[in-house]
Amino acid sequence: MTIKPLIILPDPLLRQVSAPIERVDAELEQLIDDMLETMYEAPGIGLAAIQVGVPRRLLVIDLAKEGEEPAPLVYINPEIIKSSDERSVYEEGCLSIPDYYAEVERPASITVKSIGRDGKETVTEADGLLATCLQHEIDHLNGVLFIDHISRLKREMVIKRFTKAARQKI
Repeated sequence: MTIKPLIILPDPLLRQVSAPIERVDAELEQLIDDMLETMYEAPGIGLAAIQVGVPRRLLVIDLAKEGEEPAPLVYINPEIIKSSDERSVYEEGCLSIPDYYAEVERPASITVKSIGRDGKETVTEADGLLATCLQHEIDHLNGVLFIDHISRLKREMVIKRFTKAARQKI
């Protein structure tokens, strides 16, 4: 397994819409393993393939708490097929926007259709943190960042800060 470098704001790749995955093969299995390793190392609870520079519709999640056995979840070509009218607010962060957190309001529960690591179609009913995490990561696959759900003023300040930081690294 390989820890992959994370794509950080303002990299335009983060705004790219990811392409569907055609088949589960050895290359995809390796990418899944690398993404899980990268997510655990970061550390984070979710990671979309685009965040490691691969514009494909794949995400991994693990909501196990520290000290618990890892419980990785893999979603290939995930699609939200149902959202509740009820809303919930969570403070979100993102490995591609390090050390920035904001409260984001999203549907409280969702239903997601995807393909599992085994190549079989699955349907996941999610609420709470899993629903929020799935929505956050699926947004990545569509070129949307969690800061797109906050006020324009706050979003512009965050983008300006990360753009300035990126220029200073050059």
